[in-house]
Amino acid sequence: MRSTVRFAIAMLVIALVASACGGGGTGGGATAGAAKPTVKVGSTNFYEQGILGELYAQILENSGYTVERKFNLGNREIVEPALESGQIDVDAEYLATLLSFVDKNAKASTDPKQTAKDLQTALSAKKLTVLDFAAATDQNGFVVSKDTASKYSLKKLSDISGGSAQGQLVLGGPPECPSAQRPFCKPGLEQTYGIKFKDFKPLDAGGPLTVAALDGKQIDIGLLFTSDPTIVAKGFVLLDDDKHLQLSDNIAAVVRDDLLAKDDGTIKRLLNSISAKLSQDELNGMNKLVSVDKKDPKDVAKDWLKKQGLIK
Repeated sequence: MRSTVRFAIAMLVIALVASACGGGGTGGGATAGAAKPTVKVGSTNFYEQGILGELYAQILENSGYTVERKFNLGNREIVEPALESGQIDVDAEYLATLLSFVDKNAKASTDPKQTAKDLQTALSAKKLTVLDFAAATDQNGFVVSKDTASKYSLKKLSDISGGSAQGQLVLGGPPECPSAQRPFCKPGLEQTYGIKFKDFKPLDAGGPLTVAALDGKQIDIGLLFTSDPTIVAKGFVLLDDDKHLQLSDNIAAVVRDDLLAKDDGTIKRLLNSISAKLSQDELNGMNKLVSVDKKDPKDVAKDWLKKQGLIK
């Protein structure tokens, strides 16, 4: 009888010790059955960032994480230090632009893999991690109308110099576009792609003047930003930068290392699953719904995540 009681007491002590130790975890990271960490998702202050913030927040909430939304904080000069200091844990960033911001001596690449690698090197000392990047970007892009694309069989920029459009198109863009100091505008198109233009019309930097000129056929090709919702709203064709003229401003989540250390890898997997599905067309479509159609970013993000099979 006494041996039975002693055995029961011993088993109870073992169970209590195991419970206190977290079930045998090794320490320093997430343990099996541990509570999910609260995640503070931040964003800068324009509609695209609100959409991306909602995508991150909702996919995490769907998996049982408590999320604190800290959106519309301001520009990168406010948001990036907030990420470093722990006021937020994660936000959506743009590879080349963030690299130039955190390392003034760095030279961003037109190759997103190389840019992501260089960015991680710059972020490591700040205890931040850049996750997988999406195909979607927010950078200089060149668009034509559907009629122009059809007339000259244009899908990518190299189609211009390689086909009947060579020497036939009027380019519109910011007044400084032809300058030698603007290698990602007219000089880059000429040198990287060998494109010859019929003329250049000074307008604005991806703004309403360029859109109106494209609409009114005053220009044939114009500079807009790749995630501009006007591209979808107006039915413009964004020509593929197939020779990689532009710096790689692909979208990627940047996360605090201490958050990842508290987690079992689920946060990284969930955020990477968004990047895997986020094409340029998908991003531009969501931007159009929010910016042009005035839909709520929460609803747009939820519908997109469901459509992609990322939440139920």
